[in-house]
Amino acid sequence: MSPVPEQRYFGVPELVAAARALAAHRPGLCTLDVVGVSRGGRPLHLLSVGHARRAVLVVAGAHANEPTGGSTLLSLADRVVRDRRLREDSSWHFLLCADPDGASLHVTPAPRSLFDYHLGFFRPAGDEQPEWSPSVLSPDRLPPETRALLGVIDAVRPYLQVTLHGTELGGSWVQLTRDVPGLAEPFGKSAAQLRIPVETGACDAAGWPASGPGVRVLPEPGTDLAYPSMPDDARHSTWYHAHRYGGLTAVVEVPMWASDLVDDPAPHPDPAAAIRKLAARLLRDTRRVELVLAEALPRLRDREGPLLRAAQWGLRLAPGLASDWVHTPPADTTMAYVGSVEAFGRRLPLRAAAMLLRVLRQADDPAAAGLERLVAAWCAAFAGRFRARWVPVEHQVEHQSRTVLAAARYARELSG
Repeated sequence: MSPVPEQRYFGVPELVAAARALAAHRPGLCTLDVVGVSRGGRPLHLLSVGHARRAVLVVAGAHANEPTGGSTLLSLADRVVRDRRLREDSSWHFLLCADPDGASLHVTPAPRSLFDYHLGFFRPAGDEQPEWSPSVLSPDRLPPETRALLGVIDAVRPYLQVTLHGTELGGSWVQLTRDVPGLAEPFGKSAAQLRIPVETGACDAAGWPASGPGVRVLPEPGTDLAYPSMPDDARHSTWYHAHRYGGLTAVVEVPMWASDLVDDPAPHPDPAAAIRKLAARLLRDTRRVELVLAEALPRLRDREGPLLRAAQWGLRLAPGLASDWVHTPPADTTMAYVGSVEAFGRRLPLRAAAMLLRVLRQADDPAAAGLERLVAAWCAAFAGRFRARWVPVEHQVEHQSRTVLAAARYARELSG
């Protein structure tokens, strides 16, 4: 893994301070409002720029472990303020962080390595994630962060919602809830200029129609999903809420560490056999974490909380996902897709182990030392197998920003 220079991401307090300064500097153009309060009592802030009726909504921080989005959001807000052309017929609205509670628990603003990143890792259980909770919870049980996000969509009625996501290791790709013809070209050009691989076979979008390399369009409701065991269905997430106003959502993913193994469109010689092996390893790795958890759990009764819930949730996903991989035909047969599946198979138990490790460390539990060695070994193997190389933060931000601006331009043309 290539060394990481001193680069860092913006935390929520810094995002709020920067947005407040921007609103104070341009009070006739910008406003900063509190649009909700998290479960933990933290405010959710919306920065609005411009007054046009047609609107773009940009959401950062939906996943606590994906820190690039906040930095991208600030870069975009600054561009919109400086460039009148970007707001001639569109107002821009920026939700600074959709999950401030989660952001307070993910504590690696400047990771030096994949291991360092995982030592401070947090990603909530699915029903606690603002964008995904509508796919697994009834409307009366939605968390306040989700209700706030839905309220913002109802208020601004965006023709385009962009939600800024990322991955620790892999490539860049875009998921769309409705096709945006033409987007793939500037997206791919930007990635090439910044040496960011395009994840052409992202397993997050397995089986989705391709609009172009690395750009996938969500299947229509009623279409079978590639991984039927997974509890969250993007078609029931907050991404689809913009459709009731004629809009669409673009999910822009960018990696922290890049791997060219997810950017190879060549056919895999035997994808089904390879994925069966990956399923077996997923179950084996998950079992190792489950054994640590089972042995330590009686000592953790007073340590229940979001970290432990998230670790347990991730472990519960593994058996069904492994079964999906074994018993359904591969959704794609390229080297890139098999590489993406392998990355996901390594990622799921590693994340659970990392969050469990944090719980064990906080409890000063004797199982922490062994689990830390396992997390370190898995991180090294992950980085080595995928030949991970750091993507400078400014390149992550620039690529994500360019893609958002291109999506807004093309989506604006679609909206009439």
